[in-house]
Amino acid sequence: MDASALAVETHGLTKRFGRRTAVDAVDLAVPCGSVFGFLGPNGSGKTTTIRMLLGLITASSGDAAVLGRRMPDEQGAVLPRVGALVEGPGFAPYLSGAQNLARLDAADARADGRSRRRRIADALDRVGLAAAADRKVKAYSLGMKQRLGLANALLRPRDLLVLDEPTNGLDPQGTREVRSLVRALASDGTTVFVSSHLLAEIEQICTHAGIMRAGRLVAQGSLEALRGGGTVATVTTPDVAAAHEVLVRFGGTPQQAPSGTAAVAALPDGVAPEALVDALVTAAVRVRGFTVAGASLEERFVELTGEGFDVES
Repeated sequence: MDASALAVETHGLTKRFGRRTAVDAVDLAVPCGSVFGFLGPNGSGKTTTIRMLLGLITASSGDAAVLGRRMPDEQGAVLPRVGALVEGPGFAPYLSGAQNLARLDAADARADGRSRRRRIADALDRVGLAAAADRKVKAYSLGMKQRLGLANALLRPRDLLVLDEPTNGLDPQGTREVRSLVRALASDGTTVFVSSHLLAEIEQICTHAGIMRAGRLVAQGSLEALRGGGTVATVTTPDVAAAHEVLVRFGGTPQQAPSGTAAVAALPDGVAPEALVDALVTAAVRVRGFTVAGASLEERFVELTGEGFDVES
């Protein structure tokens, strides 16, 4: 992959805490303009990796480049172009949401004080907190604090947005709003790097992903590539043997069916479902049901990590 097309690139990135290796020789490649999902069980090294990318901690070995510049050596040039929400937002509880954002924006030497009020109002509106702008943060719910953290990351245009568990504490409506926000940012050209334990969310918003296990990056690439490509066809019919013959003729590999009234086969790429149905009918197979489904990212995750994944909460 062309290095100039990468928003994040690491080589052998490693972090040790005493004798424990938290991140072990990670080689990340995050394409510019992508929505990149960073997946892995708790303790797999995701947050430690993010902290190294942002210059919050120093790597034990290896190197990292963010937006084409080495980190942490060139963080002064990089960080103003990066918005981040890492390990939950932290705000002064006795100040309002708007006052917290004003305080944080004033601490940014590159921020334009003349546009501060407008930018804060716009950011709060984008995350659905306009009505709570003047409420003290100590009265905010966890989900509202998470939204405020997102607003802080959006106070200025960003080339890269790094979000660690951005939907933590949000209700279903808030989760949908964050999903829409991420899509909108990506459509504007912002690269979004999302660390999450919600596999369903990753599958809905991400174009690429990386999977961590015990500090190592065990797979990365487009979602389609991670799923392994191909599709699985299931034909519900009393003519199972005849259906299998048709599926094999199309290059399918028969698989175990959940019942005696279904023929199941993994199909190679490029097989048109309508052509397959036409062939089944021509062969006098009585088709009572037909489905074609892509390979599951959850199945791939379990295969790579040996662990379950929370896909619901």
